[in-house]
Parts: sequence; structure tokens; C-alpha cells
Amino acid sequence: MTTPRLEMLHAEALRLDESDPAPKRDAFELPRNDNGTLAYLTGNSLGPLPKQTRNELATELDDWSRLAVDAHFEGRHPWYDAHVALAEPGGRLVGAHAQEVVWMNGLTVNLHLLLASFWRPQGNRTKILMDAPAFPSDTYAIKSHMRQRGFDPDEHLIVVNSGTEESTTPEAFEAAIEEAGDTLALGMIAGVNFLTGQVHPIARITKALHDVGALAGWDLAHAAGNIHLQLHEDQVDFAAWCSYKYLNGGPGGLSGVFIHERHAQDTNRPRFGGWWGNDPSTRFKMHQIPDFHPVPTADAWQLSNPPILALAPLRSALALFDEVGMSKLRARSQRLTGWLRKQLPPWVKVMTPEGVQGAQLSLRVDQADVVQQSLQHEGVVCDVRKPNIIRAAPTPLYNSYEDAFRLVRALTMAHEPGSIA
Repeated sequence: MTTPRLEMLHAEALRLDESDPAPKRDAFELPRNDNGTLAYLTGNSLGPLPKQTRNELATELDDWSRLAVDAHFEGRHPWYDAHVALAEPGGRLVGAHAQEVVWMNGLTVNLHLLLASFWRPQGNRTKILMDAPAFPSDTYAIKSHMRQRGFDPDEHLIVVNSGTEESTTPEAFEAAIEEAGDTLALGMIAGVNFLTGQVHPIARITKALHDVGALAGWDLAHAAGNIHLQLHEDQVDFAAWCSYKYLNGGPGGLSGVFIHERHAQDTNRPRFGGWWGNDPSTRFKMHQIPDFHPVPTADAWQLSNPPILALAPLRSALALFDEVGMSKLRARSQRLTGWLRKQLPPWVKVMTPEGVQGAQLSLRVDQADVVQQSLQHEGVVCDVRKPNIIRAAPTPLYNSYEDAFRLVRALTMAHEPGSIA
């Protein structure tokens, strides 16, 4: 099925792809079916495979085969300090100094490690503030951390916008922070809300937290590689993010961690110790130095030596961001997602507030099961959150305007009786 409007939109999308092409579409192995390449609009859940990643993994497997343990120092990317090579591109990605960034563990593991260091309840200052709707793992991490340390989440956890699926204004955050005052120890907020797609003003909320004497922590799972970040300049205390969404680091990929240098250089700050967070000059003295001596950088929060086969995909993925630059990617993202917003059928409600959107638009629809069937029929891959939310994320690195058009067509067809064959 087609209509004159859809035909005109398709022609417009093709023209835009000529004048404003996805800068790295050819660098990815995009999912396919029997009819061709899918319109893959779910990089906010799992990014597709960069072609170069196969070579990066093959290099490590070959070094393992040829050199075994000697690859720690003689490999093409020596394993001993493999994580260090990714600190600078990681810093450029999130607006940080290299010594403020480390890649390690999974995201929720890192949130627990960061809570252990930065949530230091004392006297009246015990509470943590977070946003809603929140990704479940964030809620589980905070509540379980509180209970493990003897605090009741019902008393010590403040959830802004609790019980809703709607966006949260900056003023709502500021009011909640001001009301908590000197009872607030820490804020841990999503830079981009996973459900609504709303971008939160990190600098503004961080300042509000600091003004009442609280620390500012951020979950950037849906922000890293999506929006322009300047964590050092914004005075963020700490942050963590995953690499498998917009960063295309592979399923279950390593998490990134930011710790502002004012905290990283404080070697007296409590933390859980592990041998790879120890001073590298004495790391291999092992049993000769039984006490933990943290290096004065974000590396001190590492527990174990880096997982090489998980680091390798990040080399190819981060190189793509360096080649294009986050400023250019963000500008194209706003054009692409802005175009999609304007073309959506009128019966689709956009949950994501205009002007504060990243790559993701959260769409509220009736009969999500029927809509999902239409998407699949048209070769469009989105994230459907039942009963009535579709998360569509045209990603500027590889998605085209034609991909966005295919979503519009699929939504239009889902609303036409008998339109799905």
C-alpha cells in the first residue's frame, strides 16, 4: 500500500540522504532479511556490528595463539595496558580528561562500585535522589545497596516523578533537590531517560545538587554516543555508561566510568580494591606488598585485569566517533530525528519533549501488538515496550532518512484496516 503523501515523503527522504548522508553507514554490517537491509532503529538497545570489529577480534585471537602470555607485552595491542589506549578516545566521547575515564566491568557492577565510594551517609545527610521512570537495574542497584548497608529505601530514596511514564522538567528536579536540602547525599540520574528519550540538563542539575552539598552521579547508558557531553567542565562527580547501545561495543560490552579528577586524585577515598587498581609500578610485586595503593586516576576503581576480547570491539567503535566527532553527529541526529518527528502520523503521540530529544523518540500508540506486526512486515526494527510504547532511535552514524521514512510508512499501514498482508 502507498499513498501520494507517502510517495512524496519517500522522494524527500532520498533527497535528504543525498545531501545529508549517514557518515559511517558503510562501516557497519546492518541486519538483513530475505528482502534486504532492515531499517534498524534500535541502536538505543544494541548497536550493530562495525565491520572493523571482526579484524580487531581476529588480531587478539591471533596474538593469543602465537604468543599466549607474552602477548601481555609483545602483542600488537599489548594486553598489560590495553585499557589505557582507550582512555583518550573515551575522554573525547564524554568530555573528560583521559585520566578521568576507565573501561571496566558491566554498567550495574560499576554503579555498585561507585555507590560504595560516593554514597557516604553521615548524620542527617543520607538520601539518594533519582529520576523516574528509571531503568530497573538502576533502581535495583540503589535499593539493594541501601539495604545492604542498613538503610530503608522507603525512607532514604527520593524518586522524582515517581509512578509516571511522563517526562520530568528541570524545575521538578530543582524543587525536589531544594526540598531535600541537607538530607541529600547524592543524586544518581539518567542523562537521557531510557523510556521517554528526554535529555536532562546535566550541568544545571549537577549545580543544583552541589548547591545543597550533595554529589552528582549520572547514568549515561542512553547518553554516551548519543548527545554531546562535557562531564569535566560540568563538574560531574562520577558517571557510568554501557558500550553496547550507541557505542556499538557488542552485546554485554564493557562499561565506561568517569570520575572527576578532584576525586580520582584523592587516594584516601574509600573504594573496593583490586589488583588492577593498584599502582602499576608495584602491581607485579604481588605478595611482597600486601596493602592496596590506588593509582591517582580513574584506573584505581578497576578490580581485575581488562578483558581483552571485550576491549577489542571498543577500538573499532570509538575510532568511528573520533573520525566523525560528537558535535557533527549530534547536529545530524537533531536533523534526522527532527524530520522524523514532523512526518509521524497524527494518531502517534510523541512522548519525548521537543527540544530535549536525543536520537530516540518514544511513541505512544494504541494496539502495540498490531503496530509491531506492521513494523516487522515492513522490515523496521524498533523497541516495543508493551502495552503501548515504541522506542525508535534513528542513529546518526548509520541510519538514513529512508530508514526513518520506512518507520513512517509502517506506522501509517498499521492504522489502515487490512493493510498488513
